Amino acid sequence: MAEESPITRDLRAMQSGSEEAERRVFDLVYRELHEMAERQLAGERRGHTLQATALVNEAYLKLAAQDSADWAGRDQFLAVASIVMRRVLIDHARSRAAQKRGAGAAPARLIVDVVDGAAERGVDLVEVHEALERFERIDPRAARVVEMRFFGGLPMEKIAALIGVSKETVKRDWVMARGWLRTELGESGERDDDAGR
Repeated sequence: MAEESPITRDLRAMQSGSEEAERRVFDLVYRELHEMAERQLAGERRGHTLQATALVNEAYLKLAAQDSADWAGRDQFLAVASIVMRRVLIDHARSRAAQKRGAGAAPARLIVDVVDGAAERGVDLVEVHEALERFERIDPRAARVVEMRFFGGLPMEKIAALIGVSKETVKRDWVMARGWLRTELGESGERDDDAGR
């Protein structure tokens, strides 16, 4: 059996309440979490009130408070972090929309294929979230692939290892999920110029 990595030991100690382990984990993953947050915020409108550092801090507090998590290592932690960040962004977008309803404020925007850089058309973040929730009822595994790839920016190899399937299966799930989401979000045929890239 392989020896447990230092970050996995720290993740388990953090779960048991060790503040020192929590600080070490934060130091080890902060840069990656910040890059993930910047990717998620890249397509937001100018003047967005949630900054990458605040998104990281809020998501990290939620992650550190998860008593029931059984952390298997850095990649799993980052995959869960991508999901938590998505939920923080959705909550923030819904809160802002509720405050500004009727005031003509532009909805929060996200680049549909921010990870691949294929599409430049933005869509409403809450719409993406709601479409992904519908898709999750159809294909839960492919929905997890979207969360980890789109929101977390994880590479195909890491996603495959985390969910226990081949890289080719992850690629198929990713292609199928993107097609379904584009259709669901009313984008089919709008960006045919991107299809060949």
